[in-house]
Amino acid sequence: QVLLVESGGGLVQAGGSLRLSCVASGRTFRSFYMGWFRQAPGKEREFVAAISWAGGSTYYADSVKGRFTISRDNAKNTVYLQMNSLKPEDTAVYYCAARVDYSSTYYTRITQYTYWGQGTQVTVSS
Repeated sequence: QVLLVESGGGLVQAGGSLRLSCVASGRTFRSFYMGWFRQAPGKEREFVAAISWAGGSTYYADSVKGRFTISRDNAKNTVYLQMNSLKPEDTAVYYCAARVDYSSTYYTRITQYTYWGQGTQVTVSS
Protein backbone atom coordinates (compact mmCIF):
# COMPACT_ATOMS: atom_id res chain seq x y z
CA GLN A 1 0.00 0.00 0.00
CA VAL A 2 1.40 3.35 -1.05
CA LEU A 3 1.24 6.10 1.56
CA LEU A 4 2.10 9.76 1.05
CA VAL A 5 2.41 12.00 4.10
CA GLU A 6 2.86 15.76 3.78
CA SER A 7 4.25 18.08 6.43
CA GLY A 8 5.63 21.58 6.77
CA GLY A 9 2.51 23.66 6.33
CA GLY A 10 1.63 26.51 8.63
CA LEU A 11 0.90 30.21 8.97
CA VAL A 12 3.33 32.69 7.44
CA GLN A 13 3.28 36.37 6.58
CA ALA A 14 3.27 37.55 3.00
CA GLY A 15 6.80 37.55 1.64
CA GLY A 16 7.83 34.68 3.87
CA SER A 17 8.89 31.14 3.07
CA LEU A 18 7.88 27.59 3.87
CA ARG A 19 9.21 24.21 2.83
CA LEU A 20 6.77 21.37 2.41
CA SER A 21 7.85 17.75 2.57
CA CYS A 22 6.15 14.60 1.38
CA VAL A 23 7.41 11.20 2.45
CA ALA A 24 6.36 8.18 0.42
CA SER A 25 6.24 4.56 1.48
CA GLY A 26 4.98 1.29 0.13
CA ARG A 27 6.89 1.24 -3.14
CA THR A 28 10.34 2.10 -4.45
CA PHE A 29 10.33 5.89 -4.38
CA ARG A 30 12.46 6.34 -7.46
CA SER A 31 9.72 4.74 -9.52
CA PHE A 32 7.43 7.66 -8.77
CA TYR A 33 6.83 10.76 -10.80
CA MET A 34 5.81 13.31 -8.14
CA GLY A 35 3.59 16.36 -8.13
CA TRP A 36 2.25 19.05 -5.83
CA PHE A 37 -1.26 20.40 -6.11
CA ARG A 38 -3.23 22.86 -4.02
CA GLN A 39 -6.84 23.63 -3.29
CA ALA A 40 -8.07 26.94 -1.94
CA PRO A 41 -11.47 27.28 -0.26
CA GLY A 42 -14.24 27.25 -2.83
CA LYS A 43 -11.87 26.51 -5.70
CA GLU A 44 -10.87 23.45 -7.64
CA ARG A 45 -7.65 21.62 -6.96
CA GLU A 46 -4.89 22.96 -9.20
CA PHE A 47 -1.45 21.91 -10.33
CA VAL A 48 1.53 23.57 -8.67
CA ALA A 49 4.68 21.69 -9.61
CA ALA A 50 5.99 18.31 -10.75
CA ILE A 51 9.27 16.46 -10.91
CA SER A 52 10.37 13.41 -12.87
CA TRP A 53 11.60 10.24 -11.18
CA ALA A 54 15.28 11.19 -11.22
CA GLY A 55 14.71 14.89 -10.67
CA GLY A 56 16.02 15.85 -14.08
CA SER A 57 12.81 17.49 -15.24
CA THR A 58 10.67 19.93 -13.29
CA TYR A 59 7.52 21.81 -14.23
CA TYR A 60 5.68 24.68 -12.59
CA ALA A 61 2.38 26.47 -12.82
CA ASP A 62 2.82 30.00 -14.12
CA SER A 63 1.46 31.37 -10.84
CA VAL A 64 4.39 29.96 -8.84
CA LYS A 65 7.21 30.00 -11.38
CA GLY A 66 10.25 31.79 -9.99
CA ARG A 67 8.98 31.55 -6.41
CA PHE A 68 8.55 27.82 -5.76
CA THR A 69 11.08 25.04 -6.25
CA ILE A 70 10.31 21.33 -6.34
CA SER A 71 13.04 18.83 -5.53
CA ARG A 72 13.41 15.26 -4.39
CA ASP A 73 15.75 13.06 -2.40
CA ASN A 74 15.28 9.49 -3.53
CA ALA A 75 17.48 8.21 -0.70
CA LYS A 76 15.02 9.72 1.78
CA ASN A 77 11.85 8.84 -0.14
CA THR A 78 10.94 12.50 0.01
CA VAL A 79 9.82 15.25 -2.33
CA TYR A 80 10.01 18.89 -1.29
CA LEU A 81 8.33 22.12 -2.25
CA GLN A 82 10.29 25.21 -1.29
CA MET A 83 7.95 28.19 -1.34
CA ASN A 84 9.42 31.69 -1.27
CA SER A 85 7.89 35.14 -1.60
CA LEU A 86 4.57 33.76 -0.48
CA LYS A 87 1.42 35.68 -1.28
CA PRO A 88 -2.03 35.56 0.34
CA GLU A 89 -3.33 33.92 -2.84
CA ASP A 90 -1.02 30.96 -2.13
CA THR A 91 -3.24 30.08 0.82
CA ALA A 92 -4.56 26.56 0.26
CA VAL A 93 -4.31 22.95 1.28
CA TYR A 94 -1.28 21.52 -0.49
CA TYR A 95 -1.34 17.93 -1.66
CA CYS A 96 1.43 15.61 -2.68
CA ALA A 97 0.66 13.20 -5.54
CA ALA A 98 2.44 10.35 -7.28
CA ARG A 99 2.25 8.09 -10.29
CA VAL A 100 4.49 5.22 -11.25
CA ASP A 101 6.33 6.59 -14.26
CA TYR A 102 9.91 6.80 -15.49
CA SER A 103 9.23 9.38 -18.16
CA SER A 104 9.85 13.11 -18.17
CA THR A 105 6.41 13.92 -19.52
CA TYR A 106 4.60 16.96 -18.25
CA TYR A 107 1.79 15.72 -15.97
CA THR A 108 -0.49 18.45 -14.64
CA ARG A 109 -3.95 16.94 -14.38
CA ILE A 110 -5.39 15.43 -11.22
CA THR A 111 -6.51 12.34 -13.11
CA GLN A 112 -2.93 11.62 -14.17
CA TYR A 113 -1.87 10.84 -10.59
CA THR A 114 -2.66 7.61 -8.81
CA TYR A 115 -1.70 8.26 -5.20
CA TRP A 116 -2.47 11.25 -2.98
CA GLY A 117 -1.54 12.49 0.45
CA GLN A 118 -3.94 13.92 3.00
CA GLY A 119 -2.79 17.50 2.49
CA THR A 120 -1.16 20.18 4.61
CA GLN A 121 -2.58 23.64 5.20
CA VAL A 122 -0.63 26.70 4.14
CA THR A 123 -1.99 30.08 5.21
CA VAL A 124 -0.37 33.32 4.10
CA SER A 125 -1.43 36.45 5.95
CA SER A 126 -1.30 39.90 4.37
